[in-house]
Amino acid sequence: MRVMAFDYGTKRIGIAVTDPMQIIATGLDTVHPNAIIEYLKKYMQAEPVERFIVGEPKQMDNTPSQSAIHVKGFVNLLKKTFPEIPIEMLDERFTSKMASATIAQSGMNRKGRQNKALVDNISAVILLQSWMSQNR
Repeated sequence: MRVMAFDYGTKRIGIAVTDPMQIIATGLDTVHPNAIIEYLKKYMQAEPVERFIVGEPKQMDNTPSQSAIHVKGFVNLLKKTFPEIPIEMLDERFTSKMASATIAQSGMNRKGRQNKALVDNISAVILLQSWMSQNR
């Protein structure tokens, strides 16, 4: 079964997913928070998901960042809607910077590099790859 990771934002949620063997993390989509539950229900009709990984926003001193309250609300919504799927929180510090650096190194044009949805999507992939590395 697949593992799915989320880079939560109040405007967009970046989503990444593993292959069924949990070897490769791939960017799946970027979805508006209002549409996430319907999106997940539809996705999981076709593909079983065994675990959710949610990026935990922290500041440099390890305290929760300002967006932590929004992430907590998202996690509660996931728990309520999909009670059978375990949720793990994973420190997401630097994922956006790493995603931006990855995009810059890809040789993409300036307009492409400024695509915030792409940054959120790649951030979710980086988060999922980090989780996979820790759990091998």
